Amino acid sequence: MRENTDRRPPAAVAVTVDLVIFTVRKGQLHVLLIDRGHDPYLGRAALPGGFVRDGETLSEAALRELREETALDGRKLHLEQLHAYSDPARDPRGRIITVAYLALGPNLPLPVAGTDAAGAHWTPVEQALDADVPLAFDHAVILRDGLERVRSQLEHTTVAAAFCPEPFTIGELRHIYEAVWGFQLDPSNFRRKVTRSEGFLRPTGERRIPEVGRPAALYRRGQAALLIPPLLRSSDVARPYGAT
Repeated sequence: MRENTDRRPPAAVAVTVDLVIFTVRKGQLHVLLIDRGHDPYLGRAALPGGFVRDGETLSEAALRELREETALDGRKLHLEQLHAYSDPARDPRGRIITVAYLALGPNLPLPVAGTDAAGAHWTPVEQALDADVPLAFDHAVILRDGLERVRSQLEHTTVAAAFCPEPFTIGELRHIYEAVWGFQLDPSNFRRKVTRSEGFLRPTGERRIPEVGRPAALYRRGQAALLIPPLLRSSDVARPYGAT
């Protein structure tokens, strides 16, 4: 048996949680960013988050940070673990591993900055990723991963309804897909696909009367978690090129 000659001591590691919090505002997908109030990256935009406290689980830390940054109860939102990020050079303060969480909710309120933030604000995702000054740490990587996760989930799960205040119309649900995917969808094809997906939508039997146009049927989220068949970004649900 070969003797293990690697006697280096284990690395001293701290753990944080970071939150990719998405909502749709004015037809655009927004992410919650804070302005860092301390070094490193003083004044730089970043995802909200913080260190896991003694005696706290990762999920408990994520729920606490969500509550501190938005005054929301994360148990009432779609909240899931996204990924762990462990590049040794990701944080100039030392070896800090972060576990990112993805949170989704409808019409989330204006955020309240936490104790270590100079400010907090909703920012369009495209603007956050294309800013002249990149996000602090590796948060641009985390944000891109979160964006791709939610885009993929809209193809295969019913999570899009988590963005919609209930009850909602199919048109409002379609606008969520358009905001997250970043392109327009054909209304007729979209309606046909989502209404034929078993368990996705539950009709309320009520209608909403708009200021202009015909009354629209109202729905709530059904019991299904998966979309069968999936609603793929490459399918005929996309609006044909040049259509208005």
